[in-house]
Amino acid sequence: IPCTTNMILVFIPLSYRLSNALVPDYYNITLWPRLSCDPNTGLYIFTGQCTMEFECVKETNLILIHSNKLNYTKLDNMHIASIKSTWLQPETQYLVIQLNSKLTQKHKYQLYTNFTGELADDLAGFYRSEYEEDGIRKIVATSQMHPTHARKTFPCFDEPAMKAVFYITLIHPPGTVALSNGMEGDIVNTTIDGVAVTKTKFEPTKKMSTYLLAIVLQAMTIFIMSLLITLCVQIRIWARRTAIEQGQANYALNVTGPILDFFQLYYNISYPLNKSDQIALPDFYFGAMENWGLVTYRETNLLYDPVTSSNRNKETTATIIAHELAHMWFGNLVTLRWWNEVWLNEGFASYVSYLGADHAEPAWNLKDLIILDDVHRVFAVDALTSSHPLSSKEDSIILPGQISEQFDAISYSKGAAVLRMLSDFLSEQVFVQGLNSYLKHFAYSNTVGDDLWHHLQMAVKANNVSLPCPVCEIMNRWVIQMGFPVVTIDTSTGKVSQKHFLLDPESSVTVESPYKYEWLIPVRWMKSGEVQRDIWWLMEKEGMRRGSVWVLANINITGYYRVNYDHGNWESLFAQLNSEHQVIPVINRAQLVDDAFNLARAQMVSTPLALNTTLYLSVETEYMPWQSALDNLDYYYLMLDRTEVYQPMQDYIKKLVTPLFLYFKNMTSDWTHVPDRHTDQYNQVNAIRMACRTGVTECQNLTTRWFKQWMENPQQNLIEPNLRSAVYCSAMAAGDEAEWEFGWSQFKKATVASEASKLMSALACTSNTTLLERYLSYTLNSAMIRKQDATSVITSVASNRLGQSLAWDFVREQWEYMFTQYGVGSFSFASMISGVTARFSTPAELQQLVEFEEKHRAAGFGSATLAVEQALERTRANINWQQKNKQEILDWFNSQTRH
Repeated sequence: IPCTTNMILVFIPLSYRLSNALVPDYYNITLWPRLSCDPNTGLYIFTGQCTMEFECVKETNLILIHSNKLNYTKLDNMHIASIKSTWLQPETQYLVIQLNSKLTQKHKYQLYTNFTGELADDLAGFYRSEYEEDGIRKIVATSQMHPTHARKTFPCFDEPAMKAVFYITLIHPPGTVALSNGMEGDIVNTTIDGVAVTKTKFEPTKKMSTYLLAIVLQAMTIFIMSLLITLCVQIRIWARRTAIEQGQANYALNVTGPILDFFQLYYNISYPLNKSDQIALPDFYFGAMENWGLVTYRETNLLYDPVTSSNRNKETTATIIAHELAHMWFGNLVTLRWWNEVWLNEGFASYVSYLGADHAEPAWNLKDLIILDDVHRVFAVDALTSSHPLSSKEDSIILPGQISEQFDAISYSKGAAVLRMLSDFLSEQVFVQGLNSYLKHFAYSNTVGDDLWHHLQMAVKANNVSLPCPVCEIMNRWVIQMGFPVVTIDTSTGKVSQKHFLLDPESSVTVESPYKYEWLIPVRWMKSGEVQRDIWWLMEKEGMRRGSVWVLANINITGYYRVNYDHGNWESLFAQLNSEHQVIPVINRAQLVDDAFNLARAQMVSTPLALNTTLYLSVETEYMPWQSALDNLDYYYLMLDRTEVYQPMQDYIKKLVTPLFLYFKNMTSDWTHVPDRHTDQYNQVNAIRMACRTGVTECQNLTTRWFKQWMENPQQNLIEPNLRSAVYCSAMAAGDEAEWEFGWSQFKKATVASEASKLMSALACTSNTTLLERYLSYTLNSAMIRKQDATSVITSVASNRLGQSLAWDFVREQWEYMFTQYGVGSFSFASMISGVTARFSTPAELQQLVEFEEKHRAAGFGSATLAVEQALERTRANINWQQKNKQEILDWFNSQTRH
């Protein structure tokens, strides 16, 4: 870039936030990616031109715009005051332009740039994805701008509040297809510098944030399309040709229309665009990305093969499509002002994704599954002192790494849980009325959380809803302070109290809260089997209710809190479970198990009391209570499967799960039919997985036989798709190198992404440590394991009790290489740290983790910084837990298996 830094006379403060002196109006961008590598450098590159128009709202002689890893060949002020000097500031990722005179307030200006960037395979910004089809290597140029990677594609004001209109032109090889947010307009075949190209110009976008821009150039010339008549919207699903031909995109096409229709009615606002493109990409870091009008997905999340995919894959496709389409309004039309309130986007989309998917698949009863998939999941994180509030101070989230950290279970799952609670105590009618007002008022602009509370309060007032205080006062306690309460009910005295729930009772919170860790808690409850109609609000540390025969609080778990009882009430609830468990709603049977186990970890009830919640499971056939129990017993496996407790625990769970295994054997006529109900299909998988894992001979023989039949006839896999994950893992664990090599060959040949994903997980189930070490080494070779999948392979190996130490050693040995060479776009370092440290429960492991943290502290951990803190806290808590509970647990399991 032309630069006269020796003449710089201005001081630029080191700030990672843009000045508010300039506001973009539009960008006119032309990009030309080269889909073959430069013979001299070996690099894939793209060239670009950008004309941006912006308005001066405050006099300044500096233009600060974001730019990262771009090289400039031309920069023209386009009639701006003459340029004094220009330079790149890599640390803040700025292109800085110093002018000889100040820009005038309320005047508009244009800046023209020519630039070059690398079309790398780093899954960030404008990048390349490669795949093979019919023996031919194909390259896709695609994008991931979210959250701070637009600046790696073109110079821009790369902050969510800096909305603008984008005019996009793409230059690409003839015969390839170009896609962007807008509909394709002019498509012209021409030559540039003697090279034959196609130039595709797109309709201008709506006014939107840079992170929502999407660009794809690909040879995926086949797509399927429908027209949503009620919206006059063209819906297209794009994927590899073979995937389209095999019908893998049909399900996505079938559910997209109904889901878009649902959200249009739910928000009471028409879908703002004239088309909805969705594309499955071979290499993609996130699960999906809500780019306005062109949503990008991992193949496993968009494609569903009716022959080989499971009902879990089908649900994933429906819910992720619903999540991304929910963003078209909440997130894209109205956008958060800054990344300190990521939950406003992600928590909301996570919550309403269940509503949208439920509309598309009403027989599945999806709305209840939010408890297992989100509420219980985030309780585990939010009960740590290293948790964080949903909303942080704006100036505390500045660096790109800090921004990436915000996209965690707290923002997605806790956000979903507290919004579900809010919708429940307001009523859905009032909730959506407030949403409609909010979305209409702030369309094409940006908001903060208080804006949402204000519009919901207007709906509360319009409908005369009785609340103990305004919406903002209730919700700020759930949003501004981290954590959640446990409500304790003493039925003998009627006393009800609340306390900040911490998984480790010996830990202490160092972060002060303006609300002193008290919440305004809406309590729905059941008394002696009868649901009470009113919500009771626990306003202080303590309150009073009258005693009852037995009480069950937080009916259907609409509130984001745990519940504890006096010992007598627990015994009454156990008696009810053992005599007629259906009296307690199924969702609360799952809650009782989860609450009890976690209360025991926090030393608020005894460990035997928690284990007693599992006794009735021998007569339980519903999925949610079983899954809740297995999730909690999985912690016991992690802590105790390398100790003398392992075998008695195996014996007990074997005794518990055998009736469930036989129940599904009978229901399916000896495994020849698929259960009708969605959740029964899930619980059948649990029955086989746990029966095989705990040594039920009939189960192990069954899975081994099915897998051997497939090995003998590789062209004909007769294993039922729902059962494949469990069967593959069981057979791989029971087998050796022959089974593993067969699984690896099938993984490499797989043309269906969900089938490849099942095999990829199962390969980590082997008992052969040499094979596990080989598998780990493959994660550093993208020809063996795609970069997007490396993290999940490492964590899968770590979840194998024989592979945990191997995975941890591997991460320690390769950390510096992975962290510097792969970067944030390719590896999910946070989930990798969580995965490889999940079993840590000894002082030696804690010491290794402390040394690892100290060794790499100077370089930092990027998006894994919080994960390392949480791993240290969890490990200390695990050591204490094991020391205090191991003997008692051993005695309890022994007592249950003696008779």
